Amino acid sequence: MKKLFCLMLGLSMVGCTQSNQNNQSQKEAVIKGEEVAILTDAPQVPPAITRKHATKVIVNLETSELKMSLADGVEYTFWTFGGKVPGKFIRVREGDLVEFHLHNHPDSKMPHNIDLHAVTGPGGGAVSSFTAPGHSSTFSFRALNPGLYVYHCATAPVGMHIANGMYGLILVEPKEGLPKVDREYYVMQSEFYTKGAFGDQGHQPFSMEKALEENPDYVVFNGAVDAISGEKSLPAQTGETIRLYVGNGGPNLISSFHVIGEIFDKVHPEGSLSTTNKDVQTTLVPAGGSAVVEFEVDTSGTYILVDHSIFRAFNKGALGMIEVTGKDDKNVFSGKLEDKVYHPEGSTIQNIDEDPAPKVVAQNRAERLEFGKRIYDQNCKACHQAEGKGLATAFPPLASSDYLNADKQRAIKVILEGLEGPITVNGKVFDSVMPAQRLTDEDIANVLTYVYNNWGNSGQNVSPEDVKAVREK
Repeated sequence: MKKLFCLMLGLSMVGCTQSNQNNQSQKEAVIKGEEVAILTDAPQVPPAITRKHATKVIVNLETSELKMSLADGVEYTFWTFGGKVPGKFIRVREGDLVEFHLHNHPDSKMPHNIDLHAVTGPGGGAVSSFTAPGHSSTFSFRALNPGLYVYHCATAPVGMHIANGMYGLILVEPKEGLPKVDREYYVMQSEFYTKGAFGDQGHQPFSMEKALEENPDYVVFNGAVDAISGEKSLPAQTGETIRLYVGNGGPNLISSFHVIGEIFDKVHPEGSLSTTNKDVQTTLVPAGGSAVVEFEVDTSGTYILVDHSIFRAFNKGALGMIEVTGKDDKNVFSGKLEDKVYHPEGSTIQNIDEDPAPKVVAQNRAERLEFGKRIYDQNCKACHQAEGKGLATAFPPLASSDYLNADKQRAIKVILEGLEGPITVNGKVFDSVMPAQRLTDEDIANVLTYVYNNWGNSGQNVSPEDVKAVREK
C-alpha cells in the first residue's frame, strides 16, 4: 500500500519517505538532550537561546503565598509563581518539549495550578497541574507556536487567584531566533483590589466586591507601586535598542501601554512574533495578553512607562521609568529654548472638597516624617521632584526654599487654597498654578513636617492643630 501511495503521488519510495518525515517533523521536532530552564524575576529576562535544535526543557516552578509590599506602608498577601509578582519569566524555543514541574509550598493555604497560553491542550495544563499544598505535579507540552504568552493560575475562583498575583510570561522563541538587541526587560501590568483605598496603611485584604465591579485601587507594573521607578528604574544608554516584553495579568482591565518620549519602532501586537507594526505611539495589551515593543533611545533622560488610561498612571501606580544615560542629541530634542509668561483669559484655580478625617494618625515625630514622605511621593514628587529641586521656570524648588521657610502659615495656606501668580523663590521668579490639594489636616501636617526637615530646610514641625487654625481663618 505504501509503495502504491507513493507511485500515485509520482514519488519514489525514498522521496515519499522523506516527504512523510518532513510533514511529521512540523509537529514533532527531533529532541537532542535536555536542559533546565533559566528562570528570572521581573524586570530581568533569561538570555537569548543560541542553540539551533529542539531540546527537552525542564521547568521547575513553585507556588507560594507571601506577605509583601504593595506600596510604601501597604502590605498585601500575594499568591505567587516563584515568590514574586509577576511570576518567573520562562524562555524556550519553538519545537522544544517542555517538562513542567509545579510545586506547591507546604505553607500554602490553597491548591494552585498553571494555565499556560503557550500550551496546545485542554486547559493549557491547568487540569494536569492541579496541586495541593505540599505536593508537586508534572506534565509536558510541545512548544508548537512562537510568541509571547501569558500564564496564570486557573484554580477556582480563578479571578481571585489571578487578582492575588498569579501570572507571568513565557516566551517561545522562533526557530530562527530573535534579532539581537542591547537590552531586554520584562514588564507586566496588573490590578489589585483592596479593602482600603489607595495608600491606606497596613495589611490590606482582597476585596471581591471591588473586583466584581472592576474598580481596582491599584494598577501597577511588576506587582507594586514604584517597582520600576526611582532607584529601580530600568537602565539604558543612548544609541541602544530596548526590547520590552509586556504582559497584562489583568484580571480585568485592558492596558494602553505607552512610553512618554518614545515611539515604538516595532510592535509585535498581542504577542504574535509573525506580525510587526511600525512607528506606534500606544499599543493595547488585553487582559491575559501581551505585546513585544522595540525602540532605540536617541538622547538621554528619563522616559516614563504608563498605562495611558492616565489616572491609572498618576493616581493608581501604573508608572515606571527608563533612565537613559549618555550623550544628549540636541538635533533630536533641544530642551526648552525660551520661556515667557502667558495669561489666557479665564484662568482659574482647581478646588476640590476636603477628605474626611484621616484613618492613620502619627503618634510621634518619627511617624510624622515617615507618613509625610508617603504623602510627598504620592502628591508632590511629580512636580517638585524626588529631592525637592523643582523644575526650572515651572515648579519652584522646595529644597533650601526661602519662600517656604519664611512663613509656615503661608505654606499651609498654599496647600489648602492653591496658589496662582508670580512668586520669587531663592531669587528666581516662578509664575505657575498650584491647585488646592485634597488632603486632611493630618496629611498636610505630615508632608510639611517632612519637607521642612529635609533638603536644607528649617527643621520646624507642623501639627494638625496648626493646619486647622489656618483652615478656620
